[in-house]
Amino acid sequence: MKRKLDWRLKSHGCEILFEDSAVLALNKPAGLLVLPDRYDKQKPSLFGILNEELGKIYVVHRIDKETSGVIIFGKTSAAHRALNNQFQSRSVEKVYHAIVIGEVKQESMIIDVPLRESSKTGVVKIDLRRGKEAITELTVVKRFNGYMLLEVQPKTGRMHQIRVHLQHVGLPILGDDVYGGGSGFYLSQVKPGYRETGDEKPLLSRVALHASLLRMEHPDSGEPLSIEAPLPKDMRSVLKYLEKFRSVSDHTMFSEAPLR
Repeated sequence: MKRKLDWRLKSHGCEILFEDSAVLALNKPAGLLVLPDRYDKQKPSLFGILNEELGKIYVVHRIDKETSGVIIFGKTSAAHRALNNQFQSRSVEKVYHAIVIGEVKQESMIIDVPLRESSKTGVVKIDLRRGKEAITELTVVKRFNGYMLLEVQPKTGRMHQIRVHLQHVGLPILGDDVYGGGSGFYLSQVKPGYRETGDEKPLLSRVALHASLLRMEHPDSGEPLSIEAPLPKDMRSVLKYLEKFRSVSDHTMFSEAPLR
């Protein structure tokens, strides 16, 4: 069963980061659903794959279809309950990395703006009167001319929270066609004198948002548990060309080492 599960996950570009009798943590690729699609049940989802191969599996939290990175599941009802309690009490440290369009002078920022779902399905908007509390902290990791790499820590868990909050402060996430970040990233956008003989393919064709780290207590032992997922190839490719063609000389070079 373990071998088949590994094969099925890898066939969808997903890998196991950590597993024991209570917890399963995965590195989810962009484009793969966490839960089954409400309209098309045939679309692959992590929950569907895990449920078929492991039997009962417990969803603890979600990340958007177009977001890559760490996601954790409970393998027992007790683990599920303990992990849920940590997420609800906001004791879980969640770290994301995002490539955004635009620049700000601050090195860090706290965005405290309430959100609610709009009448348009799957879209979230700011609502100062009727919205639910939403808090996001961001730190500049690397500056480029016209772009930035940010470390983002959501302190609440609202749908599309990071995407809407970053748009709100004038920093839409690259590739986010719902919240103002365009449809993708092309080399022609940054390379001077770029010439393409055929149709240019994007280096990145999804929201440039990655769930890099989850840090919590193990639901059984209570010991510290830290799960990391390295920045994916498409985002590293964008950063490589931004460094080459949109570099800002007074900041450090982007490192291949795992981000913190």
